This record gives sequence, C-alpha cells and structure tokens, in this order.
Amino acid sequence: MKRTAYYNAVPQLQDQWPIKKALTFSDVDITHPFLTLSRQQVETYIMVYMTPQQQEHLRGEGQVGFNAQDDDTGEMSVMKLKWRGSYYNLIGKWGKVVRGKGLEVGQEIKLRWLNGCLHFSVPQNQIVTMPPPIRMIAAPLAHDHWPIRKVLTSSDVDPNHPFLPLPRKTVEEHILVHWVPQERERLRKEEQVSINARDYDSGDTHGMKLKWRGNYYNLIGKWGTIIRHKGLGVGQEIRIRWTNGCLYFSVPDERFVAAASGHDNWPIKKALTLSDVDTNHPFLTLPGKAVEDHILFYWTHQAREQLRDEHQVGVNARDGDTGDVYVMKLKWRGSYYNLIGKWGKIIREKRLQVGREIRVRWDNGCLIFSVPQ
Repeated sequence: MKRTAYYNAVPQLQDQWPIKKALTFSDVDITHPFLTLSRQQVETYIMVYMTPQQQEHLRGEGQVGFNAQDDDTGEMSVMKLKWRGSYYNLIGKWGKVVRGKGLEVGQEIKLRWLNGCLHFSVPQNQIVTMPPPIRMIAAPLAHDHWPIRKVLTSSDVDPNHPFLPLPRKTVEEHILVHWVPQERERLRKEEQVSINARDYDSGDTHGMKLKWRGNYYNLIGKWGTIIRHKGLGVGQEIRIRWTNGCLYFSVPDERFVAAASGHDNWPIKKALTLSDVDTNHPFLTLPGKAVEDHILFYWTHQAREQLRDEHQVGVNARDGDTGDVYVMKLKWRGSYYNLIGKWGKIIREKRLQVGREIRVRWDNGCLIFSVPQ
C-alpha cells in the first residue's frame, strides 16, 4: 500500500514529452527491430506511472506488455518493454513502426506515458537528420580531428581481460556512419566485424575486431598488445577517429589526466531511480566509469583482479550521515556495478525515495555514502 501511494504521488512534469531521443542506426534497423531507451528515463518517466502489477511483472519476468499509441496517426500497437540491465528495449511492433513511418537516423522520437498507455511521436518538423552517407564518407577529416575521446579506466587497461568499451552513440555517429550498408548489416548479424586499426603515434597497424555489446561496442583483438606496448595506464586519454577505411587511435603523453579525488569530496553523485529504492530487489546501480575512476582506482591490483575473476568483492560501507558501518558487496555487471548486501536495510532506515541524491566516495579502504536531507 505504501508503494502504491508513493508511485501515485509522483508529480507529472511540465514537459509534455519528457523522453526525447535522436534515432540511431540500431534504432531503425528492421532486421533487429528494437528502440533503445536509457534506464533513468524509463524508470523516471514510464515505470513510475505503471501499475504495481506491471512493475512487478517487469522486475520478475524482465519484460512487460502494454499498449503503445502513435500520436501522429492514432494507430495503436501491442508492444513490450524489455529490461536489459543498464537500458531498456521497446520491442514487438517496432519494426512495423520503423517501416510504416519511414524512420531514419537522426529523426527525433518523443515518448510519454499517459492513461496507462505509452504514447510516441516523430514530428516531421523535428528532423535533425545527419548529412547523407555519401557526404559523410567523402568529407575529409583533419589530422587533429578526434571525435571520440575517452579517459582510460582500470578495466580498459587490464591485460588479462583486454577490451576497450566505447559508447554505442559515439561509435554509430563517428564510425559506423562511414561504413557501407553491407558492413553495418554484417555487424548486426554477426555482432562483430574485423577492422584495421592504426596507431597514429607509432604508425603500427593491427588487425582488430569491433564487437557489438548492446549499448556499447568493444574493441578487441590486439588491444592487450597495445596496452603492453604503449604502457597504457588509468587516466590517460585515448582519441579515436575513422578515416579512409581504417580506425585511427592516439594516446598523447601530454594528455595524462590520472583520476584523483580532486576538490570535490563526493566524486560520485546520483539521483536515485525506481530500481535503486525497490526493497523487493535491493541494489544500488552505479555507472561503470564512475566506479572505476573513483573507487577501483584506489584498490590494490589483487582486489581488482578478484573482482574481475569472481564478479563481486566484499567491502565495508559507512553511512556518512549516521556513522553506521555495513558489510556489503560490489558486484560487476559489465557496463555498471551494483552495491548489494545491506542495501535494502539502508533503503528502509533512511526512507530513500526516487529523486533523492546519493553521494559516494572511497576513503581509507571504505566506501562512504551520504544522502543529504
């Protein structure tokens, strides 16, 4: 009863369309039709308005069916929302929607939940389509143009599990956009494609593979060799671009920005989502990059290795507001981490709710957290 009252009390936002997204290649791929939506958006603007039964079904079964209406045409479809961990997929009749509306990369889709139904719209006057592929391929890239940049984390430079994860959006906008349709189709069907990768700093060329992993892509193959040869470490910045049918990368020495505690006493801050405060399935989800930059960075090599091998490690956690100490576990889930153990007890004792901000840091061998009033 308390949970039902709480869900119904969440106010509707002023924005009529709280979820807006520019469609990507994978969103309009009719051979594997699904629309990917961020976890925070779904849990903040869709799940919170579902009935308790729908929410429980989604948590228990990993997916839930509902009606979806195209507000541009009035057509109604039965679709499903599928939980994929750090994101959600809208499936069912999505392929039919893509074909029927002639959806293309760059068009903006708007979504909202209203009166027990998912509404969506793709206004024709909201097209922000990228330049045609022929122009993209022909456009010369300047030597100092590096559209993809990333600060390396501990998992990026682990030679025992060598792979470099890259966000799906950046890969699709700055790499796949230059590929011919046949190459993109092979990546979708086989989930990985061989590519040539050239070290811009040394001129060395490596045969590598780009592997699709849902909401991100992994660069694999000779990545372990590159880590060792270049002596890559946490905090170094890698730059990537695609030109002339080859992936170029560079790690300038002067761009070393090793992670540190910095002036901010709380380097990890997060607004709690619906799944974070669910006492039936208690866990706190933390972004992989934030954990690796501000928690694992301070661990010993042995502790990080144990986390990689066993996928979870016991940690001491202290409530910075009360001083209470808990024995908990940090669980590796690929692109994110879950804090489990006594999290359900913490939710109840601190009466945590959606939207509250939690702050996290690592200090003297202990995970410290705070939820300011």
